[in-house]
Amino acid sequence: MKILNLFAVVLTTAAVAATSFSQTIQVNKENRTIAITATDKVIAMADTATVHIGFITYGPDSDAAYAAGSHLSNAIVKALTAAGIPNDTIESENQNVSPVQEYQIDKLTPAEKAQRKFQVVQSWTVRTNAADAAKTLDLAVKAGANQSGQIDWSLKDENAPQAEAAAKALQRARTVAGEMAAGMNVKLGALIYASNDTQSEPIRPMMQAMAKSSMAAAAPPPLAINPRRIEKSATVYAVFAIE
Repeated sequence: MKILNLFAVVLTTAAVAATSFSQTIQVNKENRTIAITATDKVIAMADTATVHIGFITYGPDSDAAYAAGSHLSNAIVKALTAAGIPNDTIESENQNVSPVQEYQIDKLTPAEKAQRKFQVVQSWTVRTNAADAAKTLDLAVKAGANQSGQIDWSLKDENAPQAEAAAKALQRARTVAGEMAAGMNVKLGALIYASNDTQSEPIRPMMQAMAKSSMAAAAPPPLAINPRRIEKSATVYAVFAIE
């Protein structure tokens, strides 16, 4: 009797869920089913990096600040392209010429304040292989990119790990359905309906740091930067027939 009652509950739950997903699935006494929702994940090492680089420089007036900014801007891009980084992977993110607010320099000496009346801020993103992220950041910083460091990690092929996560979730659903069927002394039949909701983006934190150019005689080596692991998860709703 307990098994029959459990069976009735499963059928009722499956009927409600299946109706919301597809009108073609008829769950009733003649077409008995088990509905399962399962989630699984895949973790892959990032193979692509988007490096955020930029600088801030100052001048006693707008023209002087702009001239200093122009010099730095072109020096940074030239250093990247001269190292073989394709120009089309370097994308402008922000650029601004503006007066410096008093609160930003209130702790400076009068002479220092006089040299910081205007500021130029510019930033880019550089897309590169994950293995080249440290080198890219190093090149930019040593060319004058004194506001740099954040790296966004990603995958060239987002579909492969998502498909793998969905396949694992479906297999998990089949396993759970088989255990339920065995508990009710029935045989699990074919999969008659499945849908999935794939979720992406890393759960791991990204590196965020402010890197400053070194004025030392011997240039330091690049920062030790390792790619992050990226997690892809998928939730599958599956309906199986029971015999």
